[in-house]
Amino acid sequence: MKNEIFVEVLNGIMENPYIGIIIVDTEGCIKIVNKTYLGILNMTENDVLNRHILEIIPHSKLPEVLKTREVQLPNYWTAKGQDPVVFRTPLYSEGKLIGAMEQSLVYLEREIAACKEVSGSIYSAKYCFENIVGRDENLRRIKTLALRASRTRSTVLIMGESGTGKELFANAIHKAGPRTNYPFVRVNCAALPDNLLESELFGYEEGAFTGARKGGKPGKFEIANHGTIFLDEIGDMPLAMQAKLLIVLQEREVERVGGTKPIRVDVQVIAATNRNLEQMVKIGKFRADLYYRLNVLTLNIPSLRERPKDITLLVNYLLPKLNQRLHTWVEKISQEAILLLSNYDWPGNVRELENLLERAINLADFNQDSCLTPQYFPSLLRPAGQLKPATQPVEIEIRESVDNLEEAIGKIEVETIRRVLQKTHNNKAQTAKILGLNKSVLYRKLKKYNFMA
Repeated sequence: MKNEIFVEVLNGIMENPYIGIIIVDTEGCIKIVNKTYLGILNMTENDVLNRHILEIIPHSKLPEVLKTREVQLPNYWTAKGQDPVVFRTPLYSEGKLIGAMEQSLVYLEREIAACKEVSGSIYSAKYCFENIVGRDENLRRIKTLALRASRTRSTVLIMGESGTGKELFANAIHKAGPRTNYPFVRVNCAALPDNLLESELFGYEEGAFTGARKGGKPGKFEIANHGTIFLDEIGDMPLAMQAKLLIVLQEREVERVGGTKPIRVDVQVIAATNRNLEQMVKIGKFRADLYYRLNVLTLNIPSLRERPKDITLLVNYLLPKLNQRLHTWVEKISQEAILLLSNYDWPGNVRELENLLERAINLADFNQDSCLTPQYFPSLLRPAGQLKPATQPVEIEIRESVDNLEEAIGKIEVETIRRVLQKTHNNKAQTAKILGLNKSVLYRKLKKYNFMA
């Protein structure tokens, strides 16, 4: 019975495609060899069986074979971002074979447990490429480039205005890449005080400063080991910290505050900013060497006003999510409201769109209305700074009746701009401020409606 069990276990072990095994007798003649080792040797069973081991692998060549041979792991392993594991192929005797396999199983169990721990922790990516909505050609090109970036170890720099979805892209890159089962750690460089940023990024040793935790604390780079660290608002990082970050990017080592030895880290760095780093380099606000180190793969996320045709898609994508979160039942949006949203300039981009939709859904639900209409977007109908309570609606005289909503909105805009210009004695800067517009937006509207300068 024991012999039968041993043979069954041995057959299962020999079929393992990830470990090369040769079993020899006491004379050194090869009695059993599995397919993996035959692949290593590039031979057949007839070439190997009953021959002495040193005829197949001369002793002088054996260490070289063991060192250089790599066995490609299945998707479960390669998805974790590790280098292919080098399986050394020792000459097992029957007595040691099962023990070696038991050690391998323990290693596998530990790795699986680590993956489960990461997937259930706060350090995991929330979004994937399916969450990035849009058919705009430029956006689709950026998504393709981001997908390529997810398959490399290169540093990625994401640039774009506030609210365009830079963090969304960072999450998607991590989730689609080989490091997906390891931590995704976000650090907001603008939110942390200068004196805390170093210890937050690199950690500290016990006693490094007053109030330091007993036993020290790992930094975000250590926590992100084998995974991804996302440095948001990198343009707000102090110059002193930029110099230290540059060393980490070059050496892939961190040194804790108060520490004496470097700690090796394997992380992919994704940085994001809404600032013009190239311009900041010219005026001395950002280190040129760090900019060049970060600017390996650059993604310039387009603003929402550059892709107005995506607004309908975004609204249809966001409505169900917001309804679920708010426990509301506003099911659709009118074409007039879509037209109103499409004519807006969106300085806050997709984030502003989501906020406006949330406000509109709350107003519509309060009125027991299942459809969003222009009345639920009052901030887009009234000039900023001129808002009145809901009980006192704004009355704007339109000299001729029109049925087309776009023309009606245009006439409202013309009348409002003309009135404010008269009030400010044709001062464009003051007019833009009262209307709640950027000067560039005001000038575009002046040109659009053929106002005399």
